[in-house]
Amino acid sequence: MDFQSHALKCSDDSSTSSDLVLYSFWRSSCSWRVRFALNLKGLSYEYRAVNLGTREQLSPDADFESLNPLKYVPVLVDGPVVVSDSYAILLYLEEKYPQKALLPTDLRLKSRHLQVASIVSSSIQPLIMLELLKTIGENFGPEEPLPWAQSNLEKGFNALEKLVKDFSGQYALGDEVHMADVFLAPQISSAIENFGIDMYKFPTLARIYESYKTIPEFQASSPERQPDALH
Repeated sequence: MDFQSHALKCSDDSSTSSDLVLYSFWRSSCSWRVRFALNLKGLSYEYRAVNLGTREQLSPDADFESLNPLKYVPVLVDGPVVVSDSYAILLYLEEKYPQKALLPTDLRLKSRHLQVASIVSSSIQPLIMLELLKTIGENFGPEEPLPWAQSNLEKGFNALEKLVKDFSGQYALGDEVHMADVFLAPQISSAIENFGIDMYKFPTLARIYESYKTIPEFQASSPERQPDALH
């Protein structure tokens, strides 16, 4: 796939929601956050699969670096605007497409939503990335990546449980789906499915995850529903 030519093509178009292109990998929880948010905001988009399993993003022929110098997904293209990193993408979407706001107006709640998002994106996800786990396995033995990932997930979930337990409703910080939920839902699902985390230690997170599973926009954004999913 020629990623660069597609980016140039998009830059010639007007920046309406129909121009949105998401570069995603079906199993990427970071991409999942963005898919979930796009669905919640009712924004249509073109799905462009990037096969991280075959390291397509590293191919010099594909030139994915022109979209994201770090060569990670997700990347969102919106007309002339190219945004990488899920946190940056969600903040961009919140500014550009304010319908179905992901951040509440109350500053106290807004700050807590941002804290949850930051913990997931900065203190959990980087420590369980596929490339890091592969490196740990290669250097310290194949039995080491799983306990490493589980330890970091549980550390992060302990903090998140404390952060939301006194504010939660049906969802993380109330009865409406907001930014914290967009980050938590994919991370909890990945922790259970990929790393065998038992959520009984985190009763609030476990309870709200059951609520997430009933949300149509979350279901539609799930990995197995993506066009590049392997079944």
